[in-house]
Amino acid sequence: IMKDLIEYIAKSLVEHPEEVQVRQNGNGSRVRIELNVSKDDMGRVIGKGGKVANSIRILLRVAAEREGKQATLDVMEP
Repeated sequence: IMKDLIEYIAKSLVEHPEEVQVRQNGNGSRVRIELNVSKDDMGRVIGKGGKVANSIRILLRVAAEREGKQATLDVMEP
């Protein structure tokens, strides 16, 4: 559910949704999600001062809590 949530949000924000890639690593109660978008879309995903990325992280944290897990989001540089 967490991976799908991040993928949905990212594809809604970017101009090139076909280039969005989301990978989920980790097992047990800790999960790490890596988000890759095109270079042109980095600003849209990060936002001014990182506000958009932080908002996505908050939504991810809530989704993880509902599953009894802890999750972190890394926006990877293209």
